[in-house]
Amino acid sequence: MLDAGDNLVATARNTHGLEDLSDRYTAQVILRPLDVTDFGAAQAAVDAAVERFGRLDVVANVAGYGNLGPIEDTSIEDFRAQTDTNLFGPIHLSKAAIPIMRAQGSGHILNFSSVGGRIGSTGRAPYSAAKFGVEGFSEAMVTELAPLGVKVTIFEPGGFRTDFAGSSQTIHMIRP
Repeated sequence: MLDAGDNLVATARNTHGLEDLSDRYTAQVILRPLDVTDFGAAQAAVDAAVERFGRLDVVANVAGYGNLGPIEDTSIEDFRAQTDTNLFGPIHLSKAAIPIMRAQGSGHILNFSSVGGRIGSTGRAPYSAAKFGVEGFSEAMVTELAPLGVKVTIFEPGGFRTDFAGSSQTIHMIRP
């Protein structure tokens, strides 16, 4: 994408480790820490893209994580935190981007859900619930945004090599 000359606002909870992108593509890349659970931060990231590059063509909602544990032993706080990231993250970024894309008459929102949004997985109730929500939200956006020239694509991958089951995951104790 960058080699093709496109621009990028690269966001992450911690942008350390992404500096090589901004070093190699100084004029094309903005690095921006982003907590997707904060609508104001999502709005600021969208605003930074438009201010620097003049438009916003694609938003990729890829943030997510899923802890492992039985419903009974997963705290309400953990349910809420996973839902805030996995469902409200895409909602926040999409809502921030839609007015820009509406004004442009074009854009594309990419929502990375999961097979967990189609099939509930044992031990992953909060994750599956949030990803089912992403599915419904995305399907509604498809029909609402099409007349505005804005496309929405939902990705529902199964397992692949990321840190999903690594350091970003907590495994809760399972009682005997």
